[in-house]
Amino acid sequence: MFKFFFNCLVVIAVAVFALSCSNRNNKPLIKFSGDSSSIIIKDIDEASLLQVKNAYSANRDTLNLISVSIKPGESDSLQDELEVAGKIKILGDSLVFNPDQPFVKGKDYLVQSYIGVKFATIGNLITGSAKHNLQPQKQTLKR
Repeated sequence: MFKFFFNCLVVIAVAVFALSCSNRNNKPLIKFSGDSSSIIIKDIDEASLLQVKNAYSANRDTLNLISVSIKPGESDSLQDELEVAGKIKILGDSLVFNPDQPFVKGKDYLVQSYIGVKFATIGNLITGSAKHNLQPQKQTLKR
C-alpha cells in the first residue's frame, strides 16, 4: 500500500512540475524611454542579467550587447540599414542604449539583441523544433 501511494505521489509531483514549467520564452522588453532619447531593454531574466553584467564589467568598451540601426524608408535612395553608434549602461535590471546622435523623429529603428535568447527549451528538443543557430530578438521602434 505504501509503495502504491509513493508511486502515485511521484507521478503527481512530476506532472505538477512539468505543467508548472511553461514553454514560453519571456523575452526582454525593448522600448524607447519616455522622452525617446534612449532605448531600454528591461525584464531581463536573472541568469541573462548576470551574464550581461559580467561581460560589461570585463570589457565595457567593445561590448556589442545590442545592435541599433536605422531602417531605410520607402523614399530613401539608399536601401542600406545604417548602424547607430552609442553607449550602453546597466541600470538595475535594465540595459540602456544612449545614441551618440539623437534619434530622428519619423524614422524606424531596428533593435537586435541576443540578451535572454535561448538556444532551445526542453519542449523544443523533445518535439525536434530546436533551431541550429541563435536568432536575435528583433524589435522595430518608430520614433
